[in-house]
Amino acid sequence: MIILKTERDLEAMRPACTLAGTVLDEIAAWIQPGVTTREVDAYAATRIKFYGAKSAFLGYRKYPCQICISVNDQVVHGLAGPRRLEFGDIVSLDVGVVHNGFIGDTARTVAVGGCGVLAQRLMDVTEKSLYEGIAQALAGKRVVDISRAIQNYVEANGFSIVREFVGHGVGRAMHEEPQVPNFDDGQPSKKLRPGMTLAIEPMVNAGQAPVKILNDGWTVVTQDGSLSAHFEHTVLITEAEPEILTWPEKKPSKLKDQ
Repeated sequence: MIILKTERDLEAMRPACTLAGTVLDEIAAWIQPGVTTREVDAYAATRIKFYGAKSAFLGYRKYPCQICISVNDQVVHGLAGPRRLEFGDIVSLDVGVVHNGFIGDTARTVAVGGCGVLAQRLMDVTEKSLYEGIAQALAGKRVVDISRAIQNYVEANGFSIVREFVGHGVGRAMHEEPQVPNFDDGQPSKKLRPGMTLAIEPMVNAGQAPVKILNDGWTVVTQDGSLSAHFEHTVLITEAEPEILTWPEKKPSKLKDQ
């Protein structure tokens, strides 16, 4: 069942999403060569607590960390640990917070100090594909319109879309209907309606699309060892243009401002 958010729901959900975006901004700015992923996770915990929120990930299906930290060939769901980030690494930061009973979910891939040309292009294409998808998040269109826009942009730029993990509805629960693939899966597709809130999140590999899960049961990596990037926003379907809910407070919320 797709849950349409009321105006009262959105009064609570907007601050949760803004908070998630703010925490992500702060973590991205804090990262530097030499810090461990465990230290990144601890810093995220302090910022989430500072704003009076809780991690939406910690304990979810027994996930053991505050945020997901995925380095280089790690696609999603990377675990914090003793690994030290090095200059030239790229790190995907996935932040989910619970505030006012609602979840804000957002992600971004950042370079540690700097990175190579391929890594930068991968991040640029993945981020742009997110906005290509968001531009199709219009009432009356279908989920597949978002999916096709992302897939077409990514593949036109020579990269691959991860198939095993997709976007989703989000609200009081982490994963609500509908699923939002980043590719046209050929399945019947739900019509977009005002009040739907979607976590749109392309995961893009520099090499081939297939992935695997490591023995820790969580960390997803590319099978061929190629780099991967991940960008995500929580987006509200409105009567007009889509509203990006997970911008930090200092950023614009409307797509036309991008």
